[in-house]
Amino acid sequence: MEITWYGYSCFRITERNSASVVTDPYNKKIGLTEPKIKAEVVTVSHEAPGHSNTKIIKGARIITGPGEYEIGGAFITGVNTSNNKDKVDQIQSNTAYLIAYESANVCHLGDINNIPSQTHIEALGTVDVLLVPVGGGQGLNAAQAAEIISIIEPAIVVPMHYKVPKLKPKLDPLSRFLKEMGLSRPTAETSIKVTKSSLPDETQVVILEPKS
Repeated sequence: MEITWYGYSCFRITERNSASVVTDPYNKKIGLTEPKIKAEVVTVSHEAPGHSNTKIIKGARIITGPGEYEIGGAFITGVNTSNNKDKVDQIQSNTAYLIAYESANVCHLGDINNIPSQTHIEALGTVDVLLVPVGGGQGLNAAQAAEIISIIEPAIVVPMHYKVPKLKPKLDPLSRFLKEMGLSRPTAETSIKVTKSSLPDETQVVILEPKS
């Protein structure tokens, strides 16, 4: 499996001989150039300019909410993380997705801004790679992201939804999350390749450079 980041919450996840998946494609309203990208499947966490510009991916199957889907060797589970009755006024609509391939399971948390319940965590299942918002704004801040990571215990964490050049939404820099995790800034990678056998024993944070 290979994971490439296009900035904000948009990733392309590919597996040989299986359907490729794009998550939360954005439009130029957020300040970034719209990605030129192809995939068989697109997942949308919620309807917003930064997360639902599906028209740029021609011919893809669009998934916009909870449910279980099997498409071209990719098994996708969407979980509604916004039905916390205790703080309903503070929690925005959001669907997190677990994308399960033969090589590994990737969870894209979307624009989640609350700590999910144990029921939500169990619905997502085993998470090998966690794509997690860390920059605040409408999504998790650094402290909340660190808390979710400690609950889910993924092998690999890839932060997203933080401040990068030209981005209009006001988000915190990546350094705040790294400080929360007690890390110095690691070297950024252009993409990450994952197999079951390559997963680390302890949680590892991987920083990706946005693909232009």
